[in-house]
Amino acid sequence: MLPVSPASRRPTLDPLTTGAVGLAVVAVSSSAPLIAYAAAPALAIAFWRNVLAVAVLSPFSLARRRAEFRALAGLAGRREGLFCVLSGVALAAHFAAWMPSVQLTSVAAATALVATQPVWQGLIARAQGRRLPPVVWVGIAVTVGGAVIATGADVGISARAVVGDLLAVAGGVFGAVYTAFGERARASISTTTYTTICYGICSLILLVICLLGGVRLTGFDGRTWLAILALVAGAQLLGHSMFNYALHRISATTVSVLILLEVPGAALLAWVWLGQVPRAYALLGMSLLLVGVAVVVLGGARAGRRATTTALPADPAPLTD
Repeated sequence: MLPVSPASRRPTLDPLTTGAVGLAVVAVSSSAPLIAYAAAPALAIAFWRNVLAVAVLSPFSLARRRAEFRALAGLAGRREGLFCVLSGVALAAHFAAWMPSVQLTSVAAATALVATQPVWQGLIARAQGRRLPPVVWVGIAVTVGGAVIATGADVGISARAVVGDLLAVAGGVFGAVYTAFGERARASISTTTYTTICYGICSLILLVICLLGGVRLTGFDGRTWLAILALVAGAQLLGHSMFNYALHRISATTVSVLILLEVPGAALLAWVWLGQVPRAYALLGMSLLLVGVAVVVLGGARAGRRATTTALPADPAPLTD
């Protein structure tokens, strides 16, 4: 989860920041191809991806953020602690939906459909009573149209692919819920403390699901373990860290748009590495989807800046896989 950044922050793409963003985009773009490559159940991959991330983060967070953990255990911090737990539940649902989708449909379609997460974030905001500007609804319409076209490219292939498409959309919805709870939690909690608790809750839920469902968690070959470790080091840790670094220099709105490069990035990696050639209709749908999400993110941010002159609203932090 990325920290909230003021919308007033102006982009300063110095060479170091540009390199960090580029590295982060490559890291998150590798997520879907690695999941498709790994010879392991998707839920098992999701579990190991999160529990290994907790193993890396927890020594640092417990050593440096003990006061925050003690505060969360007290009466004053129970509300924020509850948001952390709910966010972990939503993240588990996100992974449980999206990661299997990559193994059921194409990498290109799964990545494109889960990238609708900012759109669902806007709908959640509307349900919370926030008024969305007309440009956001235009972006939602374009995005849904693009998703229909991208999904339609798989309808004629198999029912398995259609199920994968639907799971990818569900992954985007749960990703938006995860972000909504995370925004509330991180109002007073550091990113390190939040991610440690959130990933820990997510890991526990995924472990229970795997045990109840009889999902195999061990006995994988060497290439699968390497793929899992690459997911932890890349999409789970390196991608998040580099976007966190960039958020100190550019706005969350700019980072949100840059993260959308994961869609064509993952499709390109799947084409080169896995031989999954995107179909013409899927490419058209992904293009419309990216345009629609960009309209939602950028158009909504600009409308918010025009609506106030005294204080500028914070942008919602984006989800990276």
